[in-house]
Amino acid sequence: MEDWLFYALTTLLCYLLCLLLLRASARNSAGGKGHSAGGALPPLPPGPTPLPLVGPLLFLLRPDLDVEAVLRRIAREHGPVFTYAPLGKALPTIFVASRAAAHRALVQRGAAFASRPASSAVVNAGGIIFSPYGATWRALRRNLTAGVLNPSRLRAFSPTRRRVLSILASRFRAAGAGGERPVAVMEPFQHAMFRLLMCMCFGDRVEDARVQDIEATHQERIASFHSFEVFSFLPALTKVLFRRRWKKLVSLRWREEELFLPLVQARRDAAADGNGYCYVDSMLKLTIPEDGGRALTNDEIVSLCSEFLIAGADTTATALLWIMANLVKYPAMQDRLRDEVAGVVGAADGAVREEDLQAMPYLKTVVLEGLRRQPPGHFLIPHTVPEDTTLDGYRVPAGVPINFAVGDIGLDEEVWDAPLEFRPERFLTGGEGEGVDLTGSKEIKMMPFGAGRRVCPGMALALLQLEYFVANLVREFRWCEADGEEVDLTEKIELTVVMKRPLKVKAVPLRSPLAATIPAA
Repeated sequence: MEDWLFYALTTLLCYLLCLLLLRASARNSAGGKGHSAGGALPPLPPGPTPLPLVGPLLFLLRPDLDVEAVLRRIAREHGPVFTYAPLGKALPTIFVASRAAAHRALVQRGAAFASRPASSAVVNAGGIIFSPYGATWRALRRNLTAGVLNPSRLRAFSPTRRRVLSILASRFRAAGAGGERPVAVMEPFQHAMFRLLMCMCFGDRVEDARVQDIEATHQERIASFHSFEVFSFLPALTKVLFRRRWKKLVSLRWREEELFLPLVQARRDAAADGNGYCYVDSMLKLTIPEDGGRALTNDEIVSLCSEFLIAGADTTATALLWIMANLVKYPAMQDRLRDEVAGVVGAADGAVREEDLQAMPYLKTVVLEGLRRQPPGHFLIPHTVPEDTTLDGYRVPAGVPINFAVGDIGLDEEVWDAPLEFRPERFLTGGEGEGVDLTGSKEIKMMPFGAGRRVCPGMALALLQLEYFVANLVREFRWCEADGEEVDLTEKIELTVVMKRPLKVKAVPLRSPLAATIPAA
């Protein structure tokens, strides 16, 4: 834990700097650009008045503060587009909790709202997610979507998914003693998703020991995610005040380089042997035409690999966790889904095939309802605008973070009947969610993958993996509450929104082990 002196100094210095920035901003605004014809700037979105000194103290020294509850209260009082500035007027953040306003910003004016705050790059430089909107971002994203996330490439990884499924099922059988003992499910889910993405990133010839080392580093970085966010605020100062924390971040980055670069070099050396295809292969061939046709540096490749693993593994594992938790809590839904799976695949040995998933409409509704009711992230990664603009009549200054409330948009009572209830049927024919467009192109009803230019490029992969694993896990096991382990759907915000009380259930085997029927890839 940092010394209290560093917290106190940081708070006081931040507050003084906020005042200086505010005064400078006021002077610039007095004669600067962006005036309307009448000379008056439109106001910022409404919000609570920041509390001088007290506000920054409360925000910086209360890590347990329920920010979501605070934001919902502000939205009720000030409207769905509002400003929240806990660190002072000079450092506002704009929040959008309206699906209509989100559509106007992210879709109708997607290019204007597609950039990232400069502060995001302090900790997360080099990847796609936090890159500013522009030519390099487009080249990196195009390489990802046209390469390893292309539908034909996704199909090529089917044997890997079958193999990981058999490993996951074996873990539940062994840990649960044939359904006699409760098993914790989150860690096995995380490991399964991580192994899948490791194969997609580096190929399927990575030794188990290396996978375990990378996963340990990955988990350590995730556990420290929120503590590293302090460096997004006045990094020149916070790197000194929180020097031990900065040293840990640098150490984790060095560790990633030590683990990733030998794997990258192995793919470079094996480029001519035709050994499958993976994300690293595409990066080694990529050039950036808009940047003189240069190749990617090793530093950029490490950042892109780290981003691929972090962005894909934990989010999908979290979504799978919530879906299975609801199926345990509502066994009639689990039985209905199992009946649908059996009706499609019968009693044949082996796993549910990916091509069978298209004939399972109720499965799709269960996955969609899980993503609506408990999306892995309740907010998008902040957007920003490169130039001053307006949204719904309010001023949006250049560079100011703009947050979109994914969780609340999916609970809009104007769209969803009884939105707090878990009802997969709402996505069937005649339901209010029938034909919902997850990209939000025409209308945003829910946005677990974002919307517009920055919509998650891994959406198709995530949906495939969720449907595949849910169908097979329900077919292989009956998932039941264990004695003393009632399912508690209370949420807790970490890197993703997880269950405050970790899910422990009984997994009662219904069939012979999958390992005997699934060949190695």
